[in-house]
Amino acid sequence: MPNHVDAFTPRIGRIPIRDLSPAQPENLWPAKAYAGEVVPFGATVFKEGHDIIGVDVILTDPEGRESRHPMRPVGTGLDRWGAEAQLGTAGMWSYRVRAYLDDWATWLHNAEIKIPAGVDVALMLTMGTDLLGRATAGGPAPRVLTDAAATISDTSLDPLDRFAPALDPAVSAAIAERPLASLPSESGARPIRVERARAGTGNWYEFFPRSEGAKRRKDGSWASGTFRTAAKRLPAIAAMGFDVVYIPPIHPIGTTNRKGPNNTLVAGPGDPGSPYGIGSADGGHDSIHPELGTAKDLQFFLRACKQNGLELALDIALQASPDHPWVTEHPEFFTTLPDGSIAFAENPPKKYQDIYPLDFDNDPEGIYREMLRVFRVWLGHGIRIFRVDNPHTKPLWFWERLIAEILAEEPDTIFLSEAFTRPPMMRSLAQVGFQQSYTYFTWRNGKTELEEYLVELSHETSDYLRPNLFVNTHDILPPYLQFGGPAAYRIRAAIAATAGPTWGVYSGYELVENVARPGSEENIDNEKYEFKPRDWAAAEEEGRSLAPYLTRLNEIRAAHPALRQLRNLHTHWADDDHTLVFSKHLAAEFTADGVEDGVIVVANLDPHAVRESIVYLDPTRFGIDPTQPYDVTDLLSGERYTWGLDNFVRLDPFSQPVHVLRVEYPKGDS
Repeated sequence: MPNHVDAFTPRIGRIPIRDLSPAQPENLWPAKAYAGEVVPFGATVFKEGHDIIGVDVILTDPEGRESRHPMRPVGTGLDRWGAEAQLGTAGMWSYRVRAYLDDWATWLHNAEIKIPAGVDVALMLTMGTDLLGRATAGGPAPRVLTDAAATISDTSLDPLDRFAPALDPAVSAAIAERPLASLPSESGARPIRVERARAGTGNWYEFFPRSEGAKRRKDGSWASGTFRTAAKRLPAIAAMGFDVVYIPPIHPIGTTNRKGPNNTLVAGPGDPGSPYGIGSADGGHDSIHPELGTAKDLQFFLRACKQNGLELALDIALQASPDHPWVTEHPEFFTTLPDGSIAFAENPPKKYQDIYPLDFDNDPEGIYREMLRVFRVWLGHGIRIFRVDNPHTKPLWFWERLIAEILAEEPDTIFLSEAFTRPPMMRSLAQVGFQQSYTYFTWRNGKTELEEYLVELSHETSDYLRPNLFVNTHDILPPYLQFGGPAAYRIRAAIAATAGPTWGVYSGYELVENVARPGSEENIDNEKYEFKPRDWAAAEEEGRSLAPYLTRLNEIRAAHPALRQLRNLHTHWADDDHTLVFSKHLAAEFTADGVEDGVIVVANLDPHAVRESIVYLDPTRFGIDPTQPYDVTDLLSGERYTWGLDNFVRLDPFSQPVHVLRVEYPKGDS
């Protein structure tokens, strides 16, 4: 009969190592991080019996260099171990978890019980002598270990005196540098794709180049702004601290069924149309709208961005107007109805009469090759960030393949997913390759829903989904902003700028443009359908611009590395239902200057009324001894307070709706 025991291969190590993180669901794709991100590593590790184990995470960087990071128990009785490590460079990393029987800690635990009780004293001391012999063998050893070895082996001494050096923390620390291990067990290696820092951090500003410099002619028609007139706006955007400029599609716009002002179905002769109705006799997705300029003008705009420390993000919308060259050259790209017409885009009851959606099942390979060509055109112009419109209306296989192929050619490329859709699709788009994602943040306004959502983004989906916390867009003016006045604009900007490492605003936010088109959640006289020049200078002179406030928020973000991390957010408790409290903390070992960084945010979510609350904090979340008072400085007002576990807060939405507090660490604690 066959020997089934000999043929059996265990699937688990001598010391079980399970549930490794970070990881993507189902482990179909690598976990994701960005350069400079502090990543929490975790594993469930345990052993039968009462022996003490040790656990390390072993990191391998893109150059093949390994580093060991000791893991510590997380929680009580859960056998969960964790460690944090900062991944400093872009590239493909990997990690594995190594577990071992900690012979020294196991012996020390038993000896601390037995020797004072007079049980197995000689045996325990002999075992300790052997262990210290192992620790000092094989080369020069720290003096503290050689001295301890000499004492514990000295049989002329009293047993308690012999044992005393083993209790010295310096001895345990020295042994920790060269653990006395047996029964080594290792997990398999897990990959982590680390992308450039901009993939995870940034301050985004959206504007329409055609509105900047647009002028009304004597006959009442409009002359469009151009790339060159739009470039004049860039210094002001940079001065506010933004580092990414996002612009809507720049391609020719169709005339058939062109939308008029406020999304009306009839456009006048001078109406510019929606930039999402792409394609005309002037070209399609690989062309520039003649009114914006030429390829040379685009290069001028790109150089101006670079000179102002800005990076350009271009909107790519994979759809076509009825006038797009694809309609005649590639009719197979679309859905033809039984009456011979091409199907318009729909989101019932909405119908987009100026847009034909692509049908990826008609000619999947042909569509893929053409879309890859389109992206390569803009990559050829030097653009490396793409905001993708409605990616959830295209199949996941398409994005997985396209993003992988582009990243293989241009690894610095970043894709932002504009997918306001159901969670499985939104998350799957991030999993297959999108580096950033719009989120439901725009519609999370209450205290409980904000707390739950910020925790979800920072801890539950952070291994693969990076949120871009836009406070508004050209499509979205939520009721909170419509009816909350300037206070609502300040509150939402402060939360977005401090809760996530990437955030953004749409042009006009500074001016509190809060009038919606009736029956919709978007601005009236929407810039998608008409030119909208703004008098920025007048607004600042009259003191009605929030530009100084946005500038200050970005200054705070620049000064505090804790705010440029995703996975370090922790919520705290306030007894008022409209007071949101969270903190972000970065240990000194992860900051460039070696100084600990902690920020506490307390926000009044009610833009209409003063709110008072007792705020209950867990100071350990931001590196403070909970038994000690500590000072905090409000980075918006300059006020300084001494805080503790419980603190009274009064926030007036009309003067100071939010505290953004820097934790002042006692000297020597960093």
